[in-house]
Amino acid sequence: MLRISKKLMFAIEAVLDIAYNAGTEPVQSGEITRRQGIPKRYLEQVLQQLVRDGILAGVRGPRGGYRLARERRRITLGEIVRVVRSMETASDPIEDPAGSILGHKVVRPMWAELQDEFIAKLEGITIEDLCLRARAAGVESETEDRIDFTI
Repeated sequence: MLRISKKLMFAIEAVLDIAYNAGTEPVQSGEITRRQGIPKRYLEQVLQQLVRDGILAGVRGPRGGYRLARERRRITLGEIVRVVRSMETASDPIEDPAGSILGHKVVRPMWAELQDEFIAKLEGITIEDLCLRARAAGVESETEDRIDFTI
């Protein structure tokens, strides 16, 4: 079974939180920690990498925080997976030169194909899709609280 790392789960949850709860103001990391329970030590590192890779935009200043760098329908889970995988230091066992002939000729190629299929499936799932799932599941959003309709 393919396992999801804590860092990857936190990254997906953070991006989804920003998309689902952002109003007119950027979302501060403390708000994400409060809502999602993601430890700050993981969160800041992941958020900064997501900014560097163009998934999030960082906003400086006392009311700063993070917002999506582009529309949520244009950010896929596959992108987030690639960003986090580039951050993780553990080597991929598929790339290990040690192993049997069966491993190199049969198991590893099959596993690589499954990973490629999994990533392709994730490329078809957007943050917008997850926001719609959250709404359908009855998850409350703080967006309505943040929108100011005064003119």
